[in-house]
Amino acid sequence: PSPKTEGQFEIVAGERRWRAAQMAKLHAVPALIREFDDTEVLEVAIIENVQRADLNPVEEAAAYNQLMEKFGHTQERLATALGKSRSHIANSVRLLTLPAEVQDYVRNGKLSAGHARTLVTAEDPAALAKQIIKKGLSVREAEKLAKAEQDNIFSDRSKRKAKTAPEKDADTKALEGDLSAGLGMKVSIDHKAGKENGQIVIAYDSLEQLDDLCRILSVSH
Repeated sequence: PSPKTEGQFEIVAGERRWRAAQMAKLHAVPALIREFDDTEVLEVAIIENVQRADLNPVEEAAAYNQLMEKFGHTQERLATALGKSRSHIANSVRLLTLPAEVQDYVRNGKLSAGHARTLVTAEDPAALAKQIIKKGLSVREAEKLAKAEQDNIFSDRSKRKAKTAPEKDADTKALEGDLSAGLGMKVSIDHKAGKENGQIVIAYDSLEQLDDLCRILSVSH
């Protein structure tokens, strides 16, 4: 019901379908009447907006993020409500971590969401995005480019550390092997003799592996 005029109703979701019915000269359409407060109206409107076919991937990601931050939805709950997979929601929201320049490429259609996702973990996403656009790379080619770039950076860092880092003891190497086998990802342990603290570096090859790792850590937590 409209809060302003008694006996009238406000369309919260389905306005485009209502307009199409008017153009088709249909004077009666099925409708659900619900009592919503202002916050619920906004939430329903955003959910309706997310399901539009003409949303670009960045707009879609922003809508998911707003539903999670403003209304406390989880990725699982959104996936169920919208008929999407949880990984789709997770991968979509990750686009918002990209620099504004790269997000603009996606908005303008210069990069697809698939291309953009390959850049999420890149050291310099904007530079790689320009290469992808200039060379007209496919998503698979973009994945290879991003992985090669990451491998080069990881290799350079490893070489620099190897020059100064002492040889790891047998126990540390064995633990690295066990963790790598258990996670299915390369694990490196940096623990200096005589120190209580250190760090563990886990290298993943794809967003799917990152998603799996996050799920494992969340469950164990």
